[in-house]
Amino acid sequence: MGNDIDLHLGKRLRRRRRLLGLTQQQLADAVGVRFQQIQKYECGANRISAARLWALSEALEVPVGYFYDGLADAAHRDSAAERQDGGEILARKETLDLIRAYYQLGERPRRRLLDLAKSLNGEVEIA
Repeated sequence: MGNDIDLHLGKRLRRRRRLLGLTQQQLADAVGVRFQQIQKYECGANRISAARLWALSEALEVPVGYFYDGLADAAHRDSAAERQDGGEILARKETLDLIRAYYQLGERPRRRLLDLAKSLNGEVEIA
């Protein structure tokens, strides 16, 4: 179970770092470690101490609890996601790039883009 927790924290760390558009080096500089340490945290090879978790939460602008969100259901969700699409969709760089670009649009273009995506998938629900 300990390794599962380390993996979960690492996934949450990677997701938030990528969402903010930070490199491992930038995050490492912000918390005073080398980028290799961030790599090890993200893959679950090294455990994150309480003090380091606090520093990471400050650097990533989230509460410490963010890293533990969904931990109880993580094993079930991870296995279901791997069966469904071969991995965690939100961890993919192209997904995060798309989300960033989407939220840079105004409300009306976002709605039109969503309608377009749904129509390409056969779910036409234009309002």
